[in-house]
Amino acid sequence: MLYRGAKSPVLRDMGGFRVRLNMPGWLLPWPRDHGYGPLAMVAETMLDPGRLVAMHEHRNDEILSWVPEGVMRHDDRATGRLITDSAHLMVMNAGRSFWHSEETLPDDPPLRMLQILLRPDALDLPPNIQHGPIATAPVNQWRYLVGPESGTAPFFVRNSVDFFDLTLEAGAKTTFPNADGRHLYFYVFFGGVRTGGIEFAEGDQGLFRSDRSLELEAATKSLVVAFLLDPNAPVVRRGTIGDHPKIPPPYLARPLLRLLHWRQRLFART
Repeated sequence: MLYRGAKSPVLRDMGGFRVRLNMPGWLLPWPRDHGYGPLAMVAETMLDPGRLVAMHEHRNDEILSWVPEGVMRHDDRATGRLITDSAHLMVMNAGRSFWHSEETLPDDPPLRMLQILLRPDALDLPPNIQHGPIATAPVNQWRYLVGPESGTAPFFVRNSVDFFDLTLEAGAKTTFPNADGRHLYFYVFFGGVRTGGIEFAEGDQGLFRSDRSLELEAATKSLVVAFLLDPNAPVVRRGTIGDHPKIPPPYLARPLLRLLHWRQRLFART
């Protein structure tokens, strides 16, 4: 079954620092979890030039920082200053504790990125950070970026998750990655695509609870990310951000989304 989620109305605006929260588990008709297996949350993060997100702690989050637009300037107590952009990727395996900050300089372009919160398979693992260049993205082909620690991907997370991105030209077709026993979650960063007979626009997300092949076609030039998830993987739901205690319980997900979409439409008319 393929489920579509419209652009999330869950937006936190902290003055030049905006985060749109996408909860993959909330795509289901009767959610039992805001996440889906090892994937806790996908946060579309936007930072204006000259904005600092002060030093803060993460615990038991595996955090992918994927930056297609702008520059993220990172600082932490272990490695110091690092720059992540469209040619670099960062993975913070927070484990028992990891402190970092993020900022943009006044002359930097606006930053728009995804910060992806994954659940590790065990509690309080050793902290770790990975940062480095990534291969140039081939047009109309999936780029494999992150996988399990024992796998062949350039970067790793400590659970059964594989992460890919794709730039697809208008009219081009391909298939999503698939693997035995893995379910698919995807997010349209920009553009518009069609899959399973359903249209997905910028900011839309999809959950395919099957390991079968699924075709994809771009209506316009599009940038899409995809995750292959083991829905039965052991997970720790103790992430500082990914499983924050203020996240509404699953039974409130549908009423909350309806209320926020209604509020969004109301303000759009005024």
